[in-house]
Amino acid sequence: MYKVYFAGCGPGDPDLITVKAKKVLQRADVVVYSGSLIPDKILGMCKKAKMHDASGMVREEIFEILCDNAKKGKVVVRLHDGDPAIYGAIREQTDNLKKEGVECEVIPGVTSFLASSAALGLQLTLPGITQTIIITRAEKRTKVPKREQISELARHKATMVFYLSVQLLSDIVKEAVKGGYPVTTPVAVVYRASWPDQKVITGTLQDITKKVWAEKITRTAIVMIGDVIQPKSYEYSKLYDKTFSHGYRKAKKS
Repeated sequence: MYKVYFAGCGPGDPDLITVKAKKVLQRADVVVYSGSLIPDKILGMCKKAKMHDASGMVREEIFEILCDNAKKGKVVVRLHDGDPAIYGAIREQTDNLKKEGVECEVIPGVTSFLASSAALGLQLTLPGITQTIIITRAEKRTKVPKREQISELARHKATMVFYLSVQLLSDIVKEAVKGGYPVTTPVAVVYRASWPDQKVITGTLQDITKKVWAEKITRTAIVMIGDVIQPKSYEYSKLYDKTFSHGYRKAKKS
């Protein structure tokens, strides 16, 4: 059976690549990678592979390399930054490869919003504040359904995470406030999470745009909105509460 691996390399720190992804890169014959988004140290894990930078290619060129080499019996890897399932445009590739009789295996990676929350030392769901994370992007060339407009999603007051959108930060702020977030709602922007030049900027909906513009950040950043970023108060978890029983522990008498 012919096969192509779609592997996520993680957010940037080479130590955050999965063991499985590293192993498949080490034995790969052909690797198509996502340009400068892949760190050199991770590319260096490809011991013998012929390398193809996808940043200058269109989908038909990428597909031809993947399909033709897989049918030659080679170990072929499409290497993505972060996780292939998050804005990775893999479905159009996997569906067409399957039509050609080529099996596809996806190897997940640590996605950048998780690296961003780690950089901030956050827990993105907090009892008494929110139990929901909304991952989305601001509308530009890729249209967003009306029901998924930022102002509509903001009505939930959940933790909101934006990919591919920092250049539209002023629009995000406007729509978030329109949807009901107070202007005092905490916001964090993490530029190149886990890379050596990582930057973390925090503020509120009122001042975050000015702060980010001052740092000249216009791409490769995650935007987070929500009270979990700077909670005034929150409830403790029931899981480890001494009055709470579950399948592995009985409640202790106070």
